[in-house]
Amino acid sequence: MIDLRHVPDRWRRLDVTVRDLAFALVLAAVALLPGLRGYGTQLGELPTRPMDAVAYAVVAVSCLALAGRRRWPAACLALVSLGFAVDQLLGYHTASACALPIALLSAAAHLERHRWTVIVAVSAAYVALAVALTGRGSAEGVTGFVTFYLALALAWGVGAWLRQSRAAEAERRRHVAETTRAAERTRIARELHDVVTHHVTAMVVQTEAARYLTAAPARLDEALSVITESGRLAIADLRHLLDLLDPGRGAEPRSPSAGSLRALVEQTRRAGQPVEFAEEGGPRSTAGSAEAAAYRVVQEALTNALKHARGSRTDVRVHHGEGEITVAVTTEAANETRLPGSGRGLAGLRERVDVLGGEFTAGHRDGGGFVVRARIPAGSPVRVSGEHVVR
Repeated sequence: MIDLRHVPDRWRRLDVTVRDLAFALVLAAVALLPGLRGYGTQLGELPTRPMDAVAYAVVAVSCLALAGRRRWPAACLALVSLGFAVDQLLGYHTASACALPIALLSAAAHLERHRWTVIVAVSAAYVALAVALTGRGSAEGVTGFVTFYLALALAWGVGAWLRQSRAAEAERRRHVAETTRAAERTRIARELHDVVTHHVTAMVVQTEAARYLTAAPARLDEALSVITESGRLAIADLRHLLDLLDPGRGAEPRSPSAGSLRALVEQTRRAGQPVEFAEEGGPRSTAGSAEAAAYRVVQEALTNALKHARGSRTDVRVHHGEGEITVAVTTEAANETRLPGSGRGLAGLRERVDVLGGEFTAGHRDGGGFVVRARIPAGSPVRVSGEHVVR
């Protein structure tokens, strides 16, 4: 048995010419119905002529030409116009005349080039037809011919409107696709920066320090252990990120929380950065993505401290309030810049916090040093354009 639920899908998969041919055959069958003979369009009001072999040829040409109305719109319009002219001049007045406005609409909607040439040619052919009908005794008059011409022009106008609507929709989809791709590239770059930079920075700092610890085996072993641990964490985070990018994996996003801050601080201490950490209150179940943002703020600030102020005292303060989380990370002045920075981290943090409706500042403080501050509203998360937004 045929599953009727799949019939529409199978129909859409057919070639467009095959689908249009089915419509053309239906129209031809209707035009040949005995009850409709002589009741078609009667432009010129000439006497109706009985059906004969020429009439059947006119119906075939006018209707079957619609099979190419989307693939070959100009040829379709030419054949249908020819059939219509013969139908009116000989007085068959078959229902196949309905093919003319359909062909005009299709040509306006699907013709890619020489559109004005087609308009001029069709208009000239119509004038010639009107003159010929008048010469055969038509009593239509100028008013009748003009009225019918305006009706045909309306069909062309509808097709042109459909074409413009389709083009506008295609442009809108292209713009959405480009915006989505750009946003996805930005998200991937930000995630890569977040999950890798901290670990790699710790590895670089410890590797530099290890060169001076050859005379202290115990400290050298500790430094190498930190490097190994940081490398493993970086690999694990990279694998998880790659799993998220692979639709076949079905991995779930793994957002860090403010509850992981102590582990982050301890890892930074082991990398050689003296960090003082104080946390007031505790993470709330309704904090939503505010916790993840707070974690990223602290992570980026500690990474920058390792890069630019290694060995300088860093103070981390996190306060979980009733409706917000505040973060302040202060690093004392450094003697030199250890590693270059791209500035992408702080820009990404500002974007994260702004999306959540918070405030973010970062800059040098009076008396030396660097301070990063963030105020992040904490509430029920609402997903907007792929991001969790707190309302």
